[in-house]
Amino acid sequence: MSESFYAPPRLSRRVWPVVQRNLLVWRKLALPSLLGNIAEPLIVLVAFGYGLGALVGEVRGLPYIVFLASGSICMSTMYAASFEALYSAFSRMHVQKTWDGIMNAPVSLDDIVFAEMLWAALKALFSAVAIAGVLIVLDISREPTLLLAVPLLFLVGITFASVALVFNALARNYDFFTYYFTLVLTPMTFLSGIYFPLEQLPEALQVVARVLPLTAAVEIVRPLVVGQWPVDWGRALTVLGLYAAGGYYVALALTRRRFFR
Repeated sequence: MSESFYAPPRLSRRVWPVVQRNLLVWRKLALPSLLGNIAEPLIVLVAFGYGLGALVGEVRGLPYIVFLASGSICMSTMYAASFEALYSAFSRMHVQKTWDGIMNAPVSLDDIVFAEMLWAALKALFSAVAIAGVLIVLDISREPTLLLAVPLLFLVGITFASVALVFNALARNYDFFTYYFTLVLTPMTFLSGIYFPLEQLPEALQVVARVLPLTAAVEIVRPLVVGQWPVDWGRALTVLGLYAAGGYYVALALTRRRFFR
């Protein structure tokens, strides 16, 4: 069995019923869940965008609130996908034993892990679309290209859900996730060009920032939010794709070890 831990994923159409199952459960708490996911980004947007924005003025030719909003929608997607792929997925995997119950049906663990990744990305997309709606209502962005950001934000969700599932496979309790949020996600938000341009960082940190998935997300989504076309979109998509594919493969291998060792 140990030889199969690192085998390529074996997926089937049974992925979709698992995603549908999670969606049906979530529908009962959809409104409070969405409010919880968008509350913090909106508070940050209002406090820093209007408050600090009055002092900062423009950044890269954009009003600071527009600069911040076009990055914070990526940050919100990251946190929503990560939270779902950590706390909620861990509950279904370890606490509630939902995964064990699903595997009593003809559904493989590979399908379940892939479904969890898709579901976390889909839930994060709901939050991102809600924030995009707020940007339109507040007249922060009403550019037609904002619609093109939607499928890209889904890819952002997949990327961070994949990486989060790696830590989900390693966790023994909920406390483990505090390290991931504190040591990985929080520093990433300050190194990825959300609050200020990357050029403000020391050169060594700029090198690190350029390979972060959140930086790639901001580089490709921000121009679309403000009505422009991303300049280096190929590199950004490649970075996101590598993190997504690599994260899922590692998460699957570690989850197989956890279940079948």
